[in-house]
Amino acid sequence: MNIYTQDLVKLSKIDKELQSYDPEIEKIDNKVKVAEEKVKSLQSKVDSVLEQIESNKIQIASFETQIKEVKKSLENAKKKVAMAKNEKEISAASTEEHIAKDTLQYNNEQIDRLNKINEVKEEELKSLSDSLDIAKKELEEIRSEVESDYKAIEESKTALYKKRDEQIRSMDQKILAFYEKIKNWAGNTAVVKVEKQACYGCYMKINDKTYSDLILGEEIVTCPHCGRVLYLEVDNESVEA
Repeated sequence: MNIYTQDLVKLSKIDKELQSYDPEIEKIDNKVKVAEEKVKSLQSKVDSVLEQIESNKIQIASFETQIKEVKKSLENAKKKVAMAKNEKEISAASTEEHIAKDTLQYNNEQIDRLNKINEVKEEELKSLSDSLDIAKKELEEIRSEVESDYKAIEESKTALYKKRDEQIRSMDQKILAFYEKIKNWAGNTAVVKVEKQACYGCYMKINDKTYSDLILGEEIVTCPHCGRVLYLEVDNESVEA
């Protein structure tokens, strides 16, 4: 294997190692995200119940105000009944009194109904608030737990980036540009091994001429099918990243 191919293999292995952290980071991010979504969902439910309770209290206050007004109307209706001079006045005053009593009863019934609803809502609120407190605690524990994981990953990646920079500085810049061009579309499969005369990038069999050039190792060899850089792994020759 020529020196240029060796450099490309080393660089490719470093890039693959860097990318290998992506699933781990995604897993950590998802763990935090799930906990955050749980807190967000519970907080939304708590807010909704609080709004319902407050809305009911406003309605209760409105009915209580109406009751004060209706009681005044009822007192006036009773006075009219007592002061009525004929059947027509008695009938009108009695109707007014009856309507006032019905309205008073209705308002009291609505207040009772809303108070009962709020009793249930208060219990629901307590349960949700307890769950929210637990979820917030769990979120903080997860954040604390993953902080060390993030730190360990970042330390490893920093060391790899340093190694990559050193590798890049030692390489022919034209070869590096060639690698980056392939990497743009092939990702971290820009440099792949050949086994049983097959490219491990596209898994197509390479022709005898290409395979012969690869064995000679005098120059960089690319797959005639996909364009990836090819290399052979042999027992007496290893490339350390």
